[in-house]
Amino acid sequence: MTLLTSIFYNIPILKHSNNPYLCKQMENILAKHDLAGGYCNSLTAYSRYLTREVNIGDIALGGHNPIRIQSMTTTDTMDTLGTVEQTIRMVESGCEYVRITAPSIKEAENLANIKKELRFRGYNVPLIADIHFTPNAAEMAARIVEKVRVNPGNYADKKKFENLEYTQDAYNAELARIYKKFIPLVKICKEYGTAMRIGTNHGSLSDRIMSHYGDTPRGMVESAMEFIRMCEDQNYFNLVISMKASNTQVMVQAYRLLVETMAKEGMNYPLHLGVTEAGDGEDGRIKSAVGIGTLLEDGLGDTIRVSLTEDPEFEAPVAKALADRYALRSPKSEVGSLESITLRSTYNPYEYNRRITTPVQHIGGHHHPVVMIDVSKENLKDPYFLSSVGYNYSAGLDKYNLADQACDLAYLGDNLPSFSFPGNLKQVYNYQTWLKLKDKNNCHPLFSLEEFTKADHKDDLLSFVEVDAQQFNNEILAQLDSTVVLILDTSATHGMAEQRAFFVALQEQKNQVPIIIKRTYQGADADHLMLYAATDIGALFTDGFGDGIWIDAEGQNLSLINSTSFGILQATRTRISKTEYISCPSCGRTLFDLQETTQLIRSRTDHLKGIKIGIMGCIVNGPGEMADADYGYVGTGPDKITLYRGKEVVKKNVTTAYALDELIDIIKDDGNWVEKV
Repeated sequence: MTLLTSIFYNIPILKHSNNPYLCKQMENILAKHDLAGGYCNSLTAYSRYLTREVNIGDIALGGHNPIRIQSMTTTDTMDTLGTVEQTIRMVESGCEYVRITAPSIKEAENLANIKKELRFRGYNVPLIADIHFTPNAAEMAARIVEKVRVNPGNYADKKKFENLEYTQDAYNAELARIYKKFIPLVKICKEYGTAMRIGTNHGSLSDRIMSHYGDTPRGMVESAMEFIRMCEDQNYFNLVISMKASNTQVMVQAYRLLVETMAKEGMNYPLHLGVTEAGDGEDGRIKSAVGIGTLLEDGLGDTIRVSLTEDPEFEAPVAKALADRYALRSPKSEVGSLESITLRSTYNPYEYNRRITTPVQHIGGHHHPVVMIDVSKENLKDPYFLSSVGYNYSAGLDKYNLADQACDLAYLGDNLPSFSFPGNLKQVYNYQTWLKLKDKNNCHPLFSLEEFTKADHKDDLLSFVEVDAQQFNNEILAQLDSTVVLILDTSATHGMAEQRAFFVALQEQKNQVPIIIKRTYQGADADHLMLYAATDIGALFTDGFGDGIWIDAEGQNLSLINSTSFGILQATRTRISKTEYISCPSCGRTLFDLQETTQLIRSRTDHLKGIKIGIMGCIVNGPGEMADADYGYVGTGPDKITLYRGKEVVKKNVTTAYALDELIDIIKDDGNWVEKV
């Protein structure tokens, strides 16, 4: 934190001033002063981005407050007792704010009954009304709850998936129309002290925004900024902003652009972080951690919601595990001589570009990232352990069958197996052990940097050299030959930034050596290992850095390490190894049991490698929210499903009992179906 920031936030008359102009001017100075990293305070030191404090009931958000945890009910909002009971379970699991859908005015009115019953039972948790197409419901809810969430893509705006051409006058006229419909809500929020989240979703941008900016992070930002400017025109600043997407790259880029754009206009509103339709189980947790964790690493984010296709009380512990990691994160640089990294370098955080590398064997270049697993502690007399990393051994046939998620490299250290490894699984040994191997076919050495510079005998095809990210020495690194792949490790608490700085420094020197990112986790349980690795390594792959992944977690299950590695690559869209399900987390609008339906669809389609299937509970989360999906399964009425190819409706109002078979027929008609083995 800068001295100026510290002074400002320690003068009560300024921090709590009711003078909007005074607060605004001071925050203009702070927002412009603190962003040395372009979209964050620093690219090399952990420093939480200081935002405006917003009061939501009795729990303040932003400023110096902790990162807040929230989730959303899945009950029918008209079911007062059911919603109250679920809200209580959510609060007990760690939720600090609870969001409830209000699709029409009757649900908005019933929020009063829900709130009354909660208060009667001693629960003062702030409630948030989730609004999409109905301004009158938002205006009613704003008089009852502590916060309303509106989506600028469908609140008083048009979404018909039409490509429209706008003159500047027509565009301005459309904004004026929206302003007229939106301002009554702003005035009610001011009168009642209600906060507002302006929540942009990648898949529900209006036709006007889509036609002007396209389906882009910039379009998401501009959609929110239009509504923010309308609020500020009314001297209403009690705002929280979000940029959600199911595609983690799009989500991260949009938040970064948002902060940069707000800073240029003197704004620093708090951020709500979330990945939409993340899915369930391990996939949902990894995908959420990649998106949310990447931003938390750079100090962005004031409240988070992990959207899982599970009961909402299971979301808060995951979100809390992500947030707690930063509660005591030291605000200091750990990257030594590399701390001068800035946006003037070759690093562009606003669009995905994979770092250019010269391939060594199948690593780097245009090859997909590889997965490396440490098997040195396994029973190397038993080939069956390799099933945990994707190689299923058949004793009768004496051969291996490969799964879709079969690792590429096995590290054996100084230990030798007593059986033949699969031919396409490369073995990596410590250098001194590799030297002694009689048969070096498909076996490669791992050096320290010092060992490599002094070695007389090296592998002619492929050598791995392990370096710590603090040990950047351009003169030595430039001398590495064309057989080298670096294993980039770090022991720093803020290791992602340290490794990122190393990548950028190499990029600036036009050094194209491929790099496998290694992170070590000691004592982490399965859940924390997934979340931490997805954050630390996923953040780098999201930025285009890395040609491979090595998660070192001694004592952990090999299968978990392997699936987490592939899950991170899948979530960052850098290596697709399985079917992807873009599944919403359910809410009171949902027209079928999402958890049950998702599992049913998964059971029949999870072998369709590379296919993306959207599973949406209602039309609000329909063709827009599943923007990236190849196929869609959307609830459109009681016992009625509409099926999509991309955003195109293929079959309307199919009876639920036949909907999955009909979906499979569409996939078959497109030539994308293969039979399950």
